[in-house]
Amino acid sequence: MLDILSQCCAQIAADARVWLGPVLDGPRDFALRAAPFIGAAIILVRFGLARRRRARVAPGGDHDGSPPVRDLASPLQACRGVLVGLGLITAMLNVLYLTGSFFMLEVYDRVVPSHSVPTLIGLAALVGALYVFQAFLDILRGRILVRIGEWLDRAFSARAYDIVARWPLRARASGDGLQPMRDLDQVRSYLSGLGPTALFDLPWIPFYLTICFLFHPLLGLTASVGSVLLVSLTILTDRLTRARTKEATGQIAQRNALAEASRRNAEVLQAMGMRGRLAARWSEANDIYMTTQRRAADIAGGFGSASKVLRMVLQSAVLGVGGYLVIQQEASAGIIIAGAILTSRALAPVELTIAHWKGLIAARQSWKRLQQQWAQLPAEEEKTPLPPPCRALAVEAVSVVPPGEQTVVVQEASFALNPGQGGGIVGPSASGKSSLVRAVVGVWGAARGKVRLDGAALDQWSSEALGRHIGYLPQDVELFAGTVAQNINRFEPAPDAEATIAAARAAGVHEMVLRLPKGYDTPIGEGGAALSAGQRQRIALARALYRDPFLVVLDEPNSNLDAEGDQALTQAILGVRARGGIVIVVAHRTSALAGVDQLIVMAEGRVQAFGPKDTLLAKMMQPRPAVPLKVVAEGANS
Repeated sequence: MLDILSQCCAQIAADARVWLGPVLDGPRDFALRAAPFIGAAIILVRFGLARRRRARVAPGGDHDGSPPVRDLASPLQACRGVLVGLGLITAMLNVLYLTGSFFMLEVYDRVVPSHSVPTLIGLAALVGALYVFQAFLDILRGRILVRIGEWLDRAFSARAYDIVARWPLRARASGDGLQPMRDLDQVRSYLSGLGPTALFDLPWIPFYLTICFLFHPLLGLTASVGSVLLVSLTILTDRLTRARTKEATGQIAQRNALAEASRRNAEVLQAMGMRGRLAARWSEANDIYMTTQRRAADIAGGFGSASKVLRMVLQSAVLGVGGYLVIQQEASAGIIIAGAILTSRALAPVELTIAHWKGLIAARQSWKRLQQQWAQLPAEEEKTPLPPPCRALAVEAVSVVPPGEQTVVVQEASFALNPGQGGGIVGPSASGKSSLVRAVVGVWGAARGKVRLDGAALDQWSSEALGRHIGYLPQDVELFAGTVAQNINRFEPAPDAEATIAAARAAGVHEMVLRLPKGYDTPIGEGGAALSAGQRQRIALARALYRDPFLVVLDEPNSNLDAEGDQALTQAILGVRARGGIVIVVAHRTSALAGVDQLIVMAEGRVQAFGPKDTLLAKMMQPRPAVPLKVVAEGANS
């Protein structure tokens, strides 16, 4: 392909020689010899983009068409051809940047002495064409960088969301929970800006300095000294802004987390007059962030201004040195202007890099955080599908430690339930009831011991496969923005309307849903804001019963229910048991235990008793023997 392209360019060169004549030998040969490199760059870019398109539609890709992401390096390897093409486009652009310098050199050294208007017109026409092609390549490079950023976002966005959704289950929630997505946005924004173009241009500084040396060693030395000073400014900028940029990122995460908590608890802030106090805390966090941000911006801006002034000083110095060389008759007048332009072009990438250094540091830190989170929370591996559970639930000496903590809140808990049985978990507050059921449904991993369904430990299932067989109603009910039907059917892409209505009937909410403005198609708003607390809890119960899961775990399911809701809850529990499922109910109110037959008593993180509900409740209700009082004579020692 390159040979054919070279032959075509050679033919064009021969035709151009006849047309232009010998007056444009230098510029003409320069442009025509560069044509093969231009073609090669465009071919490689097209080849890389084709590879990227093939990767997007390759079998085994993610749902959005992007390549399956196992680590951060795989997408970069897939777009390697595009990056090589970008490198060649950058090479051609930096060669074309010489157009202005050589045009000035030809005008001063050839046109002005010869007073040749045709030569000036020919040079102007050629330079105009080269400028147009330079603009085309520059636009092409910018658009390719934008699309690389878009592609990386598409490749990583699913994993970033996965981290956001899974991280609270593995570590203590702190700061901004959406930080992985913000990090990905930061990387994409930097790739789509002018920062990467400066990095692509940096390796070409020696090329311009070499040409300056070819003009005259003294010009090259002057430009080299300026380059060393600017590179030193760049390194110093990195050293002084890196820590402050990292600190600012952590502080903005805390500020955003506080604002999000205030948004979620707007009712409490209004009713209890706490909004002003929380606003003061937010303002304090915001002031700290702004101070750190200002310091980082001051440093980067100061060095950016210094680099700009230094480049202008250096350009003037080159003019001065060029003038001295002309006086000494060691250079021509054209070299003065050409040397100044070349020096300015050589140092422009450094100045542009310093100007965008803050974005570079932020993108680099975001990329590093993504790498760390990728390593700490790897993607779930494909696991062998297991048959639906139907025989038993066994909790074997399970100990539970909350994510990010060191304290064991459940110690050596053991019990087993068979199909058709319902177990109630009772005990005082902070006895470990909710922590235990989180381990039972796989929300928290067991520090020791195993939870088994039909003999298979929960870690032998993928979360998606296990979720089909588990219904879970947490203590803090959370619904999602959407319709009632979508929240009941768990936002399935192809929901079963009959199964949705069956789950609503099993939870006793079918009639209640029909009374809503649009029935099952009623939008409930963010967090179910359009519903009452009791309605949200009953719809969440229907969600837990969708498609008849084998294991149903209900944590304080009647905390917001009235008498009618309590009766519907009991019927739902009995319905699960009647179809051969297993139910676990955490309760403080005994009305929630009407539908269970087994009881688990917990205290201080341990299972104190496990057995038939009626037997254990009878023992718990027995009055304790009165402690006889000891009569002490007056004046006796106690």
